[in-house]
Amino acid sequence: MIVRNGFEVLVERVQALKVFQRNKKPVRLKVLSTLLYYAGLSYRVAAGFASVETPVSYEAVRLWRRRLREATPKPELKHRRVIAIDETKLKLNGEQFYLWAAVDVDTHEALGFKASWQRSSLDAILFMRQVLKLCSNKPLILVDKGPWYPWAFMQLSLRFRHMTFGLRNTIEQWFSHLKARTKRFYNNFPNGSSLKSVQTYLAIHTATYNLLPGLT
Repeated sequence: MIVRNGFEVLVERVQALKVFQRNKKPVRLKVLSTLLYYAGLSYRVAAGFASVETPVSYEAVRLWRRRLREATPKPELKHRRVIAIDETKLKLNGEQFYLWAAVDVDTHEALGFKASWQRSSLDAILFMRQVLKLCSNKPLILVDKGPWYPWAFMQLSLRFRHMTFGLRNTIEQWFSHLKARTKRFYNNFPNGSSLKSVQTYLAIHTATYNLLPGLT
């Protein structure tokens, strides 16, 4: 039996999804560049490593990663057993904001995210309504003991359970991958950024996370 490595499987997946419409550069090279960036390298350093095979610019790596987001199928509406949600603090132009995220515990799919200036029950319910659009049922929700959750879940008739570790590790993995990227600018999105640009950045990160399951 022939055993293929994860990289070859990923290249085939990207080709099948027709992520890249134009292929003047090999698809393998584009996937490799994206993997290097996703692993923690900057666009410029990822381009430098990829250029061993053929010249690649850091702008090309950035565009290829963005293309992954645009071409990646979004999570489908379906029955979901358990969803883990959490939030963390980041900064935008030096001002603190909150990032909410939800992950399907069984599939490890990132189902949604939300950036907000406040952390309240109203923000929690708005975020959960977004996540429930991908659920044909009302799944069990795993959360920490944040006081903003109970009222939101009651309004939506959702069952929830407080959990610190175990199944909630799926959401911790998502945040871990994100923080590996944002730590490059000290978890502070640079001057000139807006909440809208942060949402775009998070959308690209989420799409990449879902498309590259071998890295989760």
